[in-house]
Amino acid sequence: MRKLLMVAFHYPPIRGSSGVQRTLKFSRYLPSLGWQPIVLTAHPRAYASVGDEQLSEIPAEVPVERAFALDTARHLSIRGAYVRWMAWPDRWATWWLGAIPAGLRLIRRHRPQYIWSTYPIATAHLIGLTLHRLTGVPWIADFRDSMTEDDYPRDPTTRKIYLAIERRAVRHARRLVFVADSTRRMYLERYPELRPERCLLIPNGYDESDFADPIFAAPPAEAPNGPLRLLHAGTLYTEERDARPFLRALARLKGEGTLSAAAARFEFRASGADRHYGTIIDDLGIGDLVKLLPGVPYQDVLQECARADALLLFQGQSCDHQIPAKLYEYLRVGRPILALTTERGDTGTLLRQTGGGTIIDMADEEAIHSALPGFLKAVRAQTHPAADRSTVERFTRFNQTRDLARNLAELGD
Repeated sequence: MRKLLMVAFHYPPIRGSSGVQRTLKFSRYLPSLGWQPIVLTAHPRAYASVGDEQLSEIPAEVPVERAFALDTARHLSIRGAYVRWMAWPDRWATWWLGAIPAGLRLIRRHRPQYIWSTYPIATAHLIGLTLHRLTGVPWIADFRDSMTEDDYPRDPTTRKIYLAIERRAVRHARRLVFVADSTRRMYLERYPELRPERCLLIPNGYDESDFADPIFAAPPAEAPNGPLRLLHAGTLYTEERDARPFLRALARLKGEGTLSAAAARFEFRASGADRHYGTIIDDLGIGDLVKLLPGVPYQDVLQECARADALLLFQGQSCDHQIPAKLYEYLRVGRPILALTTERGDTGTLLRQTGGGTIIDMADEEAIHSALPGFLKAVRAQTHPAADRSTVERFTRFNQTRDLARNLAELGD
């Protein structure tokens, strides 16, 4: 079999990151498509949260090397403070120190045809670049989303470092991979020397094997007489997924008597910003409507989505060229989606293709206030349109892995 060295920070047993699914599923399905993955990841000590629930999904024939790595903020700080350069390009910069010798050993032992590194941990691309320069093995940089924007990263020094890594990827990587078409177009415009054929589009998706439980095949239950449950699963960034306009709209509807805890309950599971949103919820007096819930294992989250009456999605205008990975799982679950995003962004475009979502601008409190009662009424009456299953099925993880394998094979032509 042809071999691929996969450099990825997010890999089981890490918990709490949707990014783990992309590498895990690629490594699971590539062997059936003629490619042997060799995974170079970080020691679990570098992860903020771990769990063994997905370790069984790693195929026995896939070698996994867990190189030395520390989290600067947790392991190298004194009373919460650390020297800034120790966290450039990110808090896991020490992974580079362990991954380079480990990667060189793996390359000597397995002789892979390609090196593949995946963002959003910038150190992963540094490792891929370094191994490529030391060995000459062709490198593929899986950007997923953009590394830099006009105003991201906000810290000037971090942005300068990210841009340097990005430029080296453009110069040295055989292929650049993106998950959204507008991100791909943005990079082609930003770097005129990039040829379109060097920039691949391989979206995120969902894995059908994760939906084997009978709960996913059951028809939607009748709407309850009690409160509807609307769930947001995963991180709610305080800027890119700012829920404040939504929460203010809820407070207004409650104050007007249009919405009560007897009618609907809004749950934020593993928001990653409970302190921030908890204060806002208390100040608005909507603690009876909105609940902040702790993280749970991935499979439990999917089942919770299936039991919800509707699902919440937040994606601000600044992320118009991105698609949250959770959206593909939402679509597979088949529940109505209240998508707080823009019509013109890639997320809105995907929802228009698949159906199943009501789109309202995340920043438009007035629009949310006006549209939410109608959305809740349609959910309770079970008249909200469903996503088109045949369109959604294009985004299975196996199909995405097949695209990756085909593109890898074409590199050798």
